[in-house]
Amino acid sequence: MIIQKDIQLKPFNTFGIEATAKYFIEVSSIEQLQEILQNPDYQSTERLILGGGSNMLLTKDFEGLVIKIAIKGFEVVNENEDNIWLKVGAGVVWHDLVLQCVNQNYAGMENLSLIPGTVGAAPMQNIGAYGIEIKEIFEELQALEIATGEIKTYDKTSCSFGYRESIFKHEAKGKYIILNVTFKLNKRPTFHIEYGAIKDTLGEMGISEMSIKAISEAVIHIRQSKLPNPAEIGNAGSFFKNPEIPNSQFEALKAQFPTIPSYPVSDTSTKVPAGWLIEQAGWKGQRFGSVGVHAKQALVLVNYGGGKGEEIKDLSQKIQASVKEKFGIQLSVEVNFI
Repeated sequence: MIIQKDIQLKPFNTFGIEATAKYFIEVSSIEQLQEILQNPDYQSTERLILGGGSNMLLTKDFEGLVIKIAIKGFEVVNENEDNIWLKVGAGVVWHDLVLQCVNQNYAGMENLSLIPGTVGAAPMQNIGAYGIEIKEIFEELQALEIATGEIKTYDKTSCSFGYRESIFKHEAKGKYIILNVTFKLNKRPTFHIEYGAIKDTLGEMGISEMSIKAISEAVIHIRQSKLPNPAEIGNAGSFFKNPEIPNSQFEALKAQFPTIPSYPVSDTSTKVPAGWLIEQAGWKGQRFGSVGVHAKQALVLVNYGGGKGEEIKDLSQKIQASVKEKFGIQLSVEVNFI
């Protein structure tokens, strides 16, 4: 294993922020990961575990050790007439996995097409899109406990999944490194096309025969039309979570803002699109030097080139304050500040 020094992290984060890591290593196996964690030279060094770099904002240089997880693998571990179980390495690119499953007609993750990042990060965030969340196809994961070097298994219950939440963002945060994830997919697909613009897009694309491939292509088309490509404009996708508010608060807002969109969550709460709130507060398309709010999707903060993480962080806080003042809703960020 080669530990590099003073490595530029711009290629490793989708915001394209320029920041330097004092130490950097890429690991492609569990054994390599265990070895570097046990290395006495780095026991007291701060560590940053890096996947696709698509859910973080670098606000300064990192003075510790960055460990890039590049553990691959795609293994069928169980199968019956209706389902197939796939064990996938944490370093596999998420969208590559989705396309592989779609091509093999393994259903369940087609609505999650084109989400940036790696497989290992997916359960941490309980990623979701167009009516589907990771928890619906999740079977279990294996994670390395940093303190002991032991490999532990987490099932769906022990992951404590919530909306963009899991145990790995709370009580287990910073204590484990996800090694692989096992998914339970369907051989007999159920099509989910009611959420968002999928149904309309399928019609516009002239799709007459429904398939998971058609749904995947529709989702890709929607995302490409609304979201900037990180290779062209630095971004981390959705910067804020869609807030869930009590029904009483929503009804009061609806009386004041009749066009406010919503999605029922339960008998007591309603989800409101954060992008709509940000747009109504006047931020959509606003640019401040090298950073700004995307012109087509207000949920996305962007780095046009040369922007600093602190500038984007400051912009996000101003947006939060503005939405709070106008609607009484506190937006929460999806992105991790480093």
